[in-house]
Amino acid sequence: MRRLVNRAVDGVSLSVFPGETIGLVGESGSGKSTLGRCVLRLYEPTGGIIRFGGRDISHVSQRELRPLRREMQMVFQDPDGSLNPRHKIGHILASVLRVHGERNRATIEREVANLLRSVGLLPEHAARYPRAFSGGQRQRIGVARALAVRPRLIVADEPVSALDVSIQAQVLNLLVELQGRYGLTYIIIAHDLGVVRQLSDRVGVMHLGKLVELSGCDDLYANPIHPYTEALLSVIPLPNPVASARREKIILQGDPPSAITPPPGCRFHTRCRYATDLCRAVEPPLIEYRPGHSAACHHPLNVAQ
Repeated sequence: MRRLVNRAVDGVSLSVFPGETIGLVGESGSGKSTLGRCVLRLYEPTGGIIRFGGRDISHVSQRELRPLRREMQMVFQDPDGSLNPRHKIGHILASVLRVHGERNRATIEREVANLLRSVGLLPEHAARYPRAFSGGQRQRIGVARALAVRPRLIVADEPVSALDVSIQAQVLNLLVELQGRYGLTYIIIAHDLGVVRQLSDRVGVMHLGKLVELSGCDDLYANPIHPYTEALLSVIPLPNPVASARREKIILQGDPPSAITPPPGCRFHTRCRYATDLCRAVEPPLIEYRPGHSAACHHPLNVAQ
């Protein structure tokens, strides 16, 4: 009997530089969250190499990973599900410090107060339970927890998708402020290209486990090369209603193919309006078309022929 394998992330090669913010975007099921969790070794990779600070951490033991956990942390998508409702906020933040070796009670209390201040909350909030906070405040607490051990890298998985639009801007501004203050490196995972644009230096577009485009933020938004990126950009809301009405919105037809049985050739060809027989037969490689701008497409857009 043939064994079916779901390759949630397949052949992705990506580097993230110190102090940089890279955004990963794509539809649900494109492999963004899986890639982020593999980078942090929350998921065990079945192949490939993950390097952190030049060290191969692909298959190191949990014991060897423990000191590295101080240097790489995660902000989870759901602020409700990631905070224990039975514990006060002070206990949640203090437990991170205790796990990583801090034993002095006064030092822990002082650090918890500083963490709360750093994300725009008050030290007295440490005595409250998660249910006493709004969604935006709970996400701030999630950010504070990630900051507790002063990491170098933070992976933020859909950090604002569960929040109201007015609160989203506050959390995004907080992330930018903290990056400047602590020299953080971010991997921001989102399905909303509008959110990613506010934060990212570079953007990677994923589709069905593959990285189909990677570029500096400004060039990708102005001159997308892959048809999938073009379609995603076409539905970003514009503040100008006249410009929004005039813009062509590209509606992808059909459902994404299964990651268990992906189609041959380009995995996007079943929904691509530019697809040809070549796309159906041969998988396109990721090629650099302009300095720092790569895409995997047989019929690239916005490229001089």
